[in-house]
Amino acid sequence: MENKIKHLEFIQQTINRVAGNSFLLKGWSVTLIVGIFALSAKDSNTHYILLAYFPTFLFWFLDGYFLQQERLYRSLYDEVRKKEENQIDFSMNAQIFVEKDKRNTWLESTFCSKTVAASYAVLITILFVVMVFTINK
Repeated sequence: MENKIKHLEFIQQTINRVAGNSFLLKGWSVTLIVGIFALSAKDSNTHYILLAYFPTFLFWFLDGYFLQQERLYRSLYDEVRKKEENQIDFSMNAQIFVEKDKRNTWLESTFCSKTVAASYAVLITILFVVMVFTINK
């Protein structure tokens, strides 16, 4: 039972690290957008706001990737917890679960998931509103 518990701990540490990366991405995206807003207001150049769309979409893609990785490792965790002690091989290969479960695909499930899409849709909406009000100013 000791090997099984140790293997599950390895997987859980990976899940925690990937989830932390996703959280950091959301924070960095907001920070970067606010910085671009400040830069555009300082220089009175509204074209900087258009520049903010690029990192927003980039962070959205990365966040979708990290959610996919988290789901893959959760699938690995679920498989390992069902294994017998003598079947534990300490494999950390979670990529085998991409084909096994539709929830683990990047574009269909993670990039467009409710949590990721909603977060970045709000940022894009804010960008659009700020852009419209500053251009019409």
